[in-house]
Amino acid sequence: MSIVEYQEGNILYEKIDRFARITINRPESLNAINQTVLRGLYEAFGEAENDDDVRSVIFTGAGRAFSAGGDLNEIAERRKSGEEEAAPDPNDVEASEVYLRIWDLSKPVIAAIPGHAVGQGCEIAAICDFTIASEKAKIGEIQIRHGFGTPVLITPYLMTPKQAKEVLLTGDILDVHEAQRLGLVNKVVPHEKLQEEAEALARKIADLPRDAVKQGKARINRSYEIRGILASINHTSDPSFADLAEEGIRDEDEGAARLNVIQERGWEAFIRERDRMYRDKTE
Repeated sequence: MSIVEYQEGNILYEKIDRFARITINRPESLNAINQTVLRGLYEAFGEAENDDDVRSVIFTGAGRAFSAGGDLNEIAERRKSGEEEAAPDPNDVEASEVYLRIWDLSKPVIAAIPGHAVGQGCEIAAICDFTIASEKAKIGEIQIRHGFGTPVLITPYLMTPKQAKEVLLTGDILDVHEAQRLGLVNKVVPHEKLQEEAEALARKIADLPRDAVKQGKARINRSYEIRGILASINHTSDPSFADLAEEGIRDEDEGAARLNVIQERGWEAFIRERDRMYRDKTE
């Protein structure tokens, strides 16, 4: 068993028996997703795809969270410095590219959720083939709290339209059992057994005929592709989504003001501002 580090150790790749474990390794930021993480994930999942000995993949986060979502400190810093207006780095990886790499991977991917999986962390777990969550996990699409509008639309394919709108348009963070009821989680397990349960499923898949598993995943995915899921994941290339995004940009003053709070008054002040209307709720 050996561990390979990607992007200066922000992503860990571990090969065990006939499965791989990919870990977001930024516990100090609750595994917030930035460009370094996206690049590392793209590389690590590519390694899993190219290794014929790997039959399945566990995807998890180091420490007490799966991922707290997009790295708002980095976003705020880029806005302040004007970097957002600069020409994109050709090495940048879009979040949708990582989602599509997981979606297209010929090996099933098991998300193992130890704690919070919110915002972009919720989305990237949702695109995985299975999700096993600790009883301590909290899951939710919270981007609307930041004024960023509706995120990449994976959630509507996992539940009814009314349930999806409740999740996406309220910004609530869900108890893990509610997340399971809505279809975001397959199985809830005791916290101390999370990795054990994920490994048991990974080994179970590895014991099955490889080609049958590959074809089975592809056929199931194809049934969702016919219903338009790829347009939702790869929204940046869809003209209708682009029009909506432009409208969102014109209406992002409140979101930008909240990000400025991070720079001017600190993270705790930002959280208080963001969650004013949620203070009577527990997370």
